[in-house]
Amino acid sequence: MATVSPFARSSAFDEPRLGAHEQTIEEMYSVPESFLEIEVRNPQTHGRQPFSAHICRRIVIDVALGFGRKMFTDYEIVCKTNIPAFKLRHSLVRRRYSDFEAFRDILERESTRVNIPALPGKVFTNRFSDEVIETRREGLERFLCIVAGHPLLQTGSKVLCAFLQDPGWDKAQWL
Repeated sequence: MATVSPFARSSAFDEPRLGAHEQTIEEMYSVPESFLEIEVRNPQTHGRQPFSAHICRRIVIDVALGFGRKMFTDYEIVCKTNIPAFKLRHSLVRRRYSDFEAFRDILERESTRVNIPALPGKVFTNRFSDEVIETRREGLERFLCIVAGHPLLQTGSKVLCAFLQDPGWDKAQWL
């Protein structure tokens, strides 16, 4: 008796499926039944900017240490979707890193069945350099794509749509 390898090609794959048809060009290139596009872009740094060194000694210290404590960077989040769980088909909001931290904590408490990915790490030196901001932007976009694309979070999370689409989102309201 000959043994058949489990990796051998089966003739079942060679036969067309019942009811299957060739896709038309329109079907191939039309808008998919459901789509979700998340983009994190346009980082902007806000707060006290360093002035020239002759103004006062404190500003010289700020320049030497790399900017003041009141500075922060926020990011624009663009969401395009036709998934019914989202209230808007297109939205644009701005969020800062501390908002992402609060959002992640809320998601973890809200959904115990889903493993929420980590955010890009905190940065303590040169945090306003272009390279650090771009690396963080990429990490935040990756995080949002994973979280927003999860079907259990799309249907079961109360905070997901609000974070992505509500310009007035306030972390204090969810904590």
